[in-house]
Amino acid sequence: MADTVSAPPAGGPSTIVGKRRAGDTAFLGLSMTAAVSIMIILAGVAIFLIIKGLPAITGNWTEGDLAGYQNGSWTNFWEYVGPLLWGSIWAALIAMVLGTPVAIGIALFISHYAPRRIAGALGYIVDLLAAVPSIVFGLWGIIVMRPLLIPVGQFLNEYLGWIPLFAGSPSSTGSTLLTGSVVLAVMILPIVTSITREIFLQTPRLHEEAALALGATRWEMIRLSVFPYARSGMVSATLLGLGRALGETMAIALIISPSLIYSVLILTDGYNSQTIAANIALNFPIATDLQRSALIGTGLMLFVVSLAVNILARYIIGATGPGAKGRKKGKRS
Repeated sequence: MADTVSAPPAGGPSTIVGKRRAGDTAFLGLSMTAAVSIMIILAGVAIFLIIKGLPAITGNWTEGDLAGYQNGSWTNFWEYVGPLLWGSIWAALIAMVLGTPVAIGIALFISHYAPRRIAGALGYIVDLLAAVPSIVFGLWGIIVMRPLLIPVGQFLNEYLGWIPLFAGSPSSTGSTLLTGSVVLAVMILPIVTSITREIFLQTPRLHEEAALALGATRWEMIRLSVFPYARSGMVSATLLGLGRALGETMAIALIISPSLIYSVLILTDGYNSQTIAANIALNFPIATDLQRSALIGTGLMLFVVSLAVNILARYIIGATGPGAKGRKKGKRS
């Protein structure tokens, strides 16, 4: 017998005492192994990056292989990694500003506006974008987007050049951070769109019908019923897209003309801040052992930033999710 029921004590509720089945035991073991393996892998990656990057992080940057590394007069590791961190975050933020509203709009159209046949086909096409290799996006950016965005950059520089982002001499080749960020924005579309679409579709139907029954228009129904329910999911989707943009390598390496500097210019040649991932891809094959240690150290910094982004995402989701108000009320009471 797999399960047995014990007699309830006098005046007490009945309790069910069961023997755990072999399948349940195996599933519990597999699930626990998978959960523990995630922590082991994460710790292993962190330990590897620390061990391999420590010689350059603590090394003397004024002597040996690191003196004048990458044509820079860096006196320590932190001066070297600073511009790279800035370039990674800056490019990713621009991509998120450009891509997130489009991704949410596509998800909203698929889930609440498009006819069923069109919605299914469009959702399938968006999901297919995730299967496109980054090298293909990079080639598309070089061949298509660079010439296309040259007049856009000239227009922005001419009429909005007083804004620091659009200042400087506009590029005649299109190898700018604007082009790279547009390509990154397209690359994050599948992630953000797919997750937000599924979250929108999970909105309780009764909430939507109640809003429409009270006289709300479709947009008012979405604003009052769908967006509040999907807020935490939209945040998580956006931050997952940010993680993809932070770690992107080949598209940025192929498109922009970078420098290891702090710069907010997005329309100029040679003043585009380099990203960590692209810098590693371009310099790792030709680096010496100590220089590779420096590149791995920059990878460690990117790992820390990505981890911080995920921690922030979990905090925001916990603070804005469906159960947040209930948790706050419980604490107050």
